[in-house]
Amino acid sequence: MPEIQTSSHGITLGKFEACPTGLVVKGEPTYKEWEQCGKQLHHIEKGRMWWIGDWLNYGERKWGEMYAQAMEETGAAYQSCANAKWTCEQIEFSRRREKLSFAHHAEVAGLSIEEQDLWLDAAERGEWSQKELRQQIKESKQLPTPSLPEGTFSVIYADPPWPVESMVLDKWESPLSDKYDTMTIEQIQALPVSSLAADDCSLFLWTTHTFLHEAFHVIEAWGFKYHACITWDKGSGWTLCGIHRRTEFCLFAYKGNINLSQDGEAIPTLVIEPKREHSKKPDVMYEHIERKTPEPRIELFARITRHGWNPWGNQI
Repeated sequence: MPEIQTSSHGITLGKFEACPTGLVVKGEPTYKEWEQCGKQLHHIEKGRMWWIGDWLNYGERKWGEMYAQAMEETGAAYQSCANAKWTCEQIEFSRRREKLSFAHHAEVAGLSIEEQDLWLDAAERGEWSQKELRQQIKESKQLPTPSLPEGTFSVIYADPPWPVESMVLDKWESPLSDKYDTMTIEQIQALPVSSLAADDCSLFLWTTHTFLHEAFHVIEAWGFKYHACITWDKGSGWTLCGIHRRTEFCLFAYKGNINLSQDGEAIPTLVIEPKREHSKKPDVMYEHIERKTPEPRIELFARITRHGWNPWGNQI
């Protein structure tokens, strides 16, 4: 197969030259040369998003935020580059499936490593399209929402499924809402959380830059009063509109009197812990809360069970 070369006009594929506006034929290619060019184009199309993502991640590791400037130099769409970078970051080279498209991998990038492998294996065996994989994941998560427990709690810890909008890639849409069930702001506000609160109750509410404003309305709707903001530095994150969003927020609010212990080490307003799978919050927050607050405690929208906590959610 002829070697791919670059020129001032584009990429040379044997007797064909791919330029920004088309494919130019040079001379009289044979049928074999025409066929080989088609195969090369297929490899370029199939691997393009992987190449962009790995390239950007290398640039970030090597030169930090220089990757944003590099994207401007390429002229590539920012959102496509950001999605490629994130997917490649979540799924390392050794776990990528050659028989599946980049779009398949993007569908599972927000899941844990174990879930990623499970769904990619299933898609490969079943020869699912990207849309079929998305639907299978969506149906698996459409579980009935359990009733809120009876009784009241001294601590309420919540990481709501904020209504994150779709990420639009070059040729497909990959809504985050298809990766896990989301709720509207109105649905979150309408949850009868106030009925779970003891007379003196602490609320720890997770939110992002996008939903920081709405989070204060949720606090009021649930019957609490805002007191402090704990910032989580994840070490990396999205760059959007020139802002590198490597932080999330846990808002502390209270009902009645503040019931945090005044003895011992205080809860810091800055937590530094590397991010893990999508939406997974730092474990150290549990430790801070357990050290400073009385039981009983409840975690809303929980994904795991933890000693000393009452979990509630449809992912337990």
